[in-house]
Amino acid sequence: MVFDELGLSGPAAGEQVLEPSGQEFFADDGRALLALPPPVRPGERGRSVVLVGTYPPTACGLATFTSNLRAAIESPKEGWRADVVRLVEQPEGPRDEVVDEWVVGDLSSLSRSLGTMARYDAVVLQHEYGLFGGPDGEEVLALVYALEVPLVAVLHTTLLEPSRNECKILDHVMQAASAIVVQSEAARQRLVAVHGVEPARVTVVPHGAAANFAPWKPPAPAPTVLSWGLLGPGKGIEHAIRAIATLRRRGREATYVVAGQTHPKVRSSFGEAYRHSLEVLAEDLGVAGSVYFDDAYRDWASLRALVRSADVVLLPYDSTDQVSSGVLVEAIASAKPVVATRFPHATEVLSRGAGMTVPHGDPEAMADALAYVLFEPGVARRMAASAEREAQALLWPAVGASYRRLIEEVLIKEKERAMA
Repeated sequence: MVFDELGLSGPAAGEQVLEPSGQEFFADDGRALLALPPPVRPGERGRSVVLVGTYPPTACGLATFTSNLRAAIESPKEGWRADVVRLVEQPEGPRDEVVDEWVVGDLSSLSRSLGTMARYDAVVLQHEYGLFGGPDGEEVLALVYALEVPLVAVLHTTLLEPSRNECKILDHVMQAASAIVVQSEAARQRLVAVHGVEPARVTVVPHGAAANFAPWKPPAPAPTVLSWGLLGPGKGIEHAIRAIATLRRRGREATYVVAGQTHPKVRSSFGEAYRHSLEVLAEDLGVAGSVYFDDAYRDWASLRALVRSADVVLLPYDSTDQVSSGVLVEAIASAKPVVATRFPHATEVLSRGAGMTVPHGDPEAMADALAYVLFEPGVARRMAASAEREAQALLWPAVGASYRRLIEEVLIKEKERAMA
């Protein structure tokens, strides 16, 4: 199992605070729980969109993505408002842009949320199999077939070999959707090949990232290699530690920083066993002094500074299925050279010069790639320049504009269909 990445947390550029909502729900003690948007009066609006998914303070990459995408879509200047129906395991309380909460497994909260969503022009759904209740998250079907407004389905996982139930669920989600969004061409091709979707129905919109560029500096004599994200089995950090040890045996020194807290679901089931196993491995290989585990909570500014400080970003993931990586996009948006295993999204993005891919679970190949990027004159600078060029299409303002265009197209087609 591959666990969620943790992208850089915090608001996207230009995030707006919404005006007070028109209707509130109260707890028995009088405390405000949720606020719904006011009813729309003719002639007063542009477009209103509601996103459905996990959302901060939930700590997962998808929650961070939903937060940043909401801010990117919202554009008061252009008359666009974007709110959130937050998916939670337990109610988490109000927040300005959170207009309702869907508690996993609670059909009454889903029914209430559907009423909230009906007040918007369109729903933008974040889909992951493990996100919703029921086997393989099949409770999502209760949402998509009860919606009264157009659905834009953002598919964060497209499997090469889905189970029968996973295939059925995704097929139904796509059938109900007015538009389907994926974050890479590899994901689009997989939907076409595995699910038989018409290629024209699938739109590729990149994951999105905030610009995090810094003036170029050559790698230090003992350069810094960085991996970050929620920690758990499947991240391949053990292979990266072996690669650092291989570099040392070859007379090359590098500092390896592994930043991020243990994934909450991993911690609840296994504690810190995975992290401790990595620390033991580094000790056994003689590189404990060169491998740093940073599990401190980092705010937006601190995380961005950490990425800027790295000489190369390493994504040693075990997954061969991953068609979207927020960490990869954040690394490119920071103009950092990347070394990654050959998961589909990395193969696609890095083919244009911003980094290198290596076989999965191969520390020797990983060490070869790190040595080439870090110690071969001129290579890191060329890759950084390529990453900065690549980043322009990945920045949140461009991504938000792409979603607004797509939603507008959907609404125009829906209006034409209704008038036909």
